[in-house]
Amino acid sequence: MAQVEVRGLTKTFGPVSAVRDMSFTAPAGKVTGFLGPNGSGKTTTLRMILGLVRPTSGEALIGGVRYDRLTQPRRSVGALLEATGFHPGRSARDHLRVIAAANGLPDRRVDEVLGQVDLAWNASRRVRQFSLGMRQRLGLAAALLGDPEVLLLDEPANGLDPAGVAWLRGLQRRLASEGRTIVVASHVLSEVAQTVDHVVIVSEGQLRFAGPLREIGETNNALESAFLKLTVAPS
Repeated sequence: MAQVEVRGLTKTFGPVSAVRDMSFTAPAGKVTGFLGPNGSGKTTTLRMILGLVRPTSGEALIGGVRYDRLTQPRRSVGALLEATGFHPGRSARDHLRVIAAANGLPDRRVDEVLGQVDLAWNASRRVRQFSLGMRQRLGLAAALLGDPEVLLLDEPANGLDPAGVAWLRGLQRRLASEGRTIVVASHVLSEVAQTVDHVVIVSEGQLRFAGPLREIGETNNALESAFLKLTVAPS
């Protein structure tokens, strides 16, 4: 399975440095928590990995290959960056069918992923009727359509109730146990502390820590303490 490698990524927007010389690896078969306060450069980094933003310098590789050089991107990488971009008058099933057809994916995958994210009973409802949590599930279904080796999820628990958050944790663990690479960006430690194996902590566009969770301590308090130390008062 493919891992994600970030090598010296830097992105400036005029005088603003959004990401500065960031390097880390998200290993295959693990859930990597990509943690940092809002505005710390997480989303910009994910967008550079996906080729949506051109780096000022550095590179990001998926299985040793840049995203724009993947022969079948949807089969290699699934991404949930924000729960938007849905046609409000389309049903959940039709939304996914459009994506599947555009990417040469079999139509059978639509109902498979709807079941995987617990939206099968709402497949015929129009997206305008969906809550934020249901839209998050639909976005995750779209990310899973190609049965990818890598999943990049930006704040995937937004809008989910406690039961939904618990369900999401279980899904991430199952996918990682299959050898997939799961990267979960979040600024809420409680949403990832019980799930992650590997941790990447960033603030002000810079890497503060990258490594196995055990190097910090395998408790919520240990992770929270490290997060506060590394982001509130970075050295």
